[in-house]
Amino acid sequence: MLEPDDQALISGFIVNKFRGDPALLEPGLRQLQAMTGRPTYGVLPYAEELWLDAEDSLSVVAHRVIGTPAPPRGDEWLRVAAVRLPRISNSTDVEALACEPGVVVRWVADPAGAADADLIVVPGSKATVADLSWLRERGLAEAIVSHARAGKPVLGICGGFQMLCRRIDDAVESGAGEVPGLGLLDADIAFDPAKTLRRWRCGIDAPLGGYEIHHGRIARCAEQTWFDAGTDPQPQGVVRGAIFGTHWHGVLDNDDFRRAWLTRVADAAGRGGFVVDDDTNVAARRDAQLDLAADLLAAHLDVDAVLGLLHGPPPARPHLASLLRP
Repeated sequence: MLEPDDQALISGFIVNKFRGDPALLEPGLRQLQAMTGRPTYGVLPYAEELWLDAEDSLSVVAHRVIGTPAPPRGDEWLRVAAVRLPRISNSTDVEALACEPGVVVRWVADPAGAADADLIVVPGSKATVADLSWLRERGLAEAIVSHARAGKPVLGICGGFQMLCRRIDDAVESGAGEVPGLGLLDADIAFDPAKTLRRWRCGIDAPLGGYEIHHGRIARCAEQTWFDAGTDPQPQGVVRGAIFGTHWHGVLDNDDFRRAWLTRVADAAGRGGFVVDDDTNVAARRDAQLDLAADLLAAHLDVDAVLGLLHGPPPARPHLASLLRP
């Protein structure tokens, strides 16, 4: 039960992602208002077609395909296995790939899920060393290494990139000290107490943007540069054959960059019949999803009442005594 001061901040309720007939909720909503003195401003339905920019990691479900894949422009599909880490962060990096026609992105949590993938993506993590241990426990570490040694593409983003490196020295996040990585990239990572927080924008003919949010830094790197910002001594992206790594989030939102990279990935995966779509625009897809969300709010929410709360709280609502007391 909230304290009275906190209860005073609550003006009402909105039910989100409801499946089924909202009329079934009416008796419960009336009871809720009778008990709390606060109305329900709307019941928002669950929308399968609303998928871009998952609100949190609970929306990222293993074995689920992201969105509704559009038919390929060429003769072949490109299959992507995105590892559903327990402490995953920034899952939106992977969603940019799912915007491309002919690309099927599936969240996986075991070796079987990644067995037929053309590309494996290891995304960001809130706890790199702990999730690296999970990869090993689940047999996914071995599957990723075998996939890479077969010449097939692997992408690591932020924490996922750190896992692909030779060694991680982490006395900050996990306190584990020196831990061996997967060894797919000849680079070492050291964790600093200060977190790196940066936005990047570089390039002239084909602008490239992204952002960083991490403790780990590249302490040593003997790999080729995949891309860089030109103003930092550290490479922003590194590559060995078909193994790619970067600390940048949002890099795959860059349409020209993503198309060129996917063509390279398809060639390495032996998918010569895969053709990128010249018109895919992630920003436009994101705007369309926001428009869809706005339409849902307009249709199922008392928007005027909610906006009215901006002009001041409603008259004092009653405070609840604990209903759990005998």
